[in-house]
Amino acid sequence: MPRRERRKSETGYLHLIVRGNSKQILFEEEEDYKFFIKRMGKCCRDAEIRISAYCLMENHVHMLINDPHDVVGTMMSRLGTSYAQYFNRKYDRSGHVFQGRYLSEPIDSDVYLLTVFRYILNNPQKAGICPTAQYRWSSYKAFFREKAPLDLGFVKEWLRTDDAYREYIGRENKDECLEYDQTENADAKALELIRECLGVSNGFELQKWEKAKRDGALRILKERGLSVRKIERLTGIGKSIVQRA
Repeated sequence: MPRRERRKSETGYLHLIVRGNSKQILFEEEEDYKFFIKRMGKCCRDAEIRISAYCLMENHVHMLINDPHDVVGTMMSRLGTSYAQYFNRKYDRSGHVFQGRYLSEPIDSDVYLLTVFRYILNNPQKAGICPTAQYRWSSYKAFFREKAPLDLGFVKEWLRTDDAYREYIGRENKDECLEYDQTENADAKALELIRECLGVSNGFELQKWEKAKRDGALRILKERGLSVRKIERLTGIGKSIVQRA
């Protein structure tokens, strides 16, 4: 399936999510969490990427990073490969460990940067696992360490004291940030539009249509508000063909 072009961040800050293949569990034991955190730190250091926050959930991982050199793709590839080799070897399995490429979201304002920071750390509480401050596999406690190996300068500039930090992270909120379900829901709506407009069961059927009919259908989808990238992804028809149509 064609890949989507990623939006770049003007500030260098990105919210990343990677999930287990078919939502499978990524971390079976305590050792697995520790290995991932260690490898994540090394891969980021090697790429000169700074981590501001992370949270490892059972089947997915959130990261907030600062990537000034725009090398996040290489870093995530190395991290994913390293952990997959470790996981498959340890549990005597083969095949994909992660579900496709990671999701990324550029962060271009201070307000949203703090929002994403809080959202990531609050994942365990939101999921009903335990209070945020008690979760072991996030970077919540790094704020209280004098020499934490994280990029927390922007957080400490806004939240200068331990109490201010606790209050902000624990404040009741309705933060909404990047999630896999949002992407899946958006695609589901687009697929429903394709079915309604064109009378097909899925977008890939357009590949079998004769050229004039296919191009007409592509124009209809564009007129109905679907982006070239989304049409490309949901029909499997190359971007250049969609653009020419």
